[in-house]
Amino acid sequence: MQKISVCLLPYSMPDSNTTDFTNPSTFLLLGIPGLEAAHVWISIPFCAMYAIAVLGNFTILFIVKIEPSLHGPMYYFLCMLAVTDLVLSTSILPKTLSIFWFNSGEIDFNACLTQLYFIYCFSWMESGIFVAMAFDRYVAICNPLRYSTILTNPVVAKIGLAVVLRGGMLILPYPLLARQWPYCKTNIIPHSYCEHIAVVKLACADIRISSYYSLSVAFFFFGLDVFFIIMSYIQTLRAILSLPTKDARLKTFGTCGSHLCVILAFYIPTLFSALMHRFGHNVPLHLHILIANMYLLVPPMLNPIIYGVRTKQIRDRLLRLITHKGA
Repeated sequence: MQKISVCLLPYSMPDSNTTDFTNPSTFLLLGIPGLEAAHVWISIPFCAMYAIAVLGNFTILFIVKIEPSLHGPMYYFLCMLAVTDLVLSTSILPKTLSIFWFNSGEIDFNACLTQLYFIYCFSWMESGIFVAMAFDRYVAICNPLRYSTILTNPVVAKIGLAVVLRGGMLILPYPLLARQWPYCKTNIIPHSYCEHIAVVKLACADIRISSYYSLSVAFFFFGLDVFFIIMSYIQTLRAILSLPTKDARLKTFGTCGSHLCVILAFYIPTLFSALMHRFGHNVPLHLHILIANMYLLVPPMLNPIIYGVRTKQIRDRLLRLITHKGA
């Protein structure tokens, strides 16, 4: 396959054969370079994961809505997670499938920046929701008598608002900075979606501010989120181990187990993808892109499955719903 040259000329040395344009009208997404012949086959598991994610998360939202006993902080946070997963997976997969099926890689410049914003904004929201869910489990297990007075509906609403505002404000510089750069003649993005660094690398400018900002935000705020989650679960685990009976310990640990599974399913692929992007220079490009898609598609698929299987209240209500319709 012909190698694509991207932004070979430095910003300080313009050339008459290179046309800079501040706002290109469109970008061209290539999908997964090197695996074009397999795009249709790759689309099958991608489409299956998206279908499971949509069906599972809508099921969670529906069950929590119709079951009054699930109208509590833990399930409100779960609904926030379900909505976030739906938006996150929908932000990338329809366009990715159009590339795989119809070779329709063209995307409007503003649409590309909008997709970029939604992907990273809702990823940060998801991380914030995991912190809130870890705090919810900490209060429920370590301070059960004060749970209903600490996590009231107004407090849950304020936590949700803080999560949304944090994600929205932290990521806002991404598209704003990307919009201001002058771009080289090529508008080809060797990716299946508008990934931040893949977009700004096309600029004929010093993009260190974008690179440093994204890196500092990722390490500092992701690091804080992971730190708070770890500290919360250390305290929660200590409280579980101090329970008097084995049955009580197993039951309580089972409640926290679903949260831990979901958190690990989100952070491990995210961390692995970030490390590969920064340090895996010898890793093939198609592997980078596959992993970048996986960490956006796998958690939204797994979250409703894990909660549906491991959370007794949701599982029982779903079974009652199915058997009632089947009767």
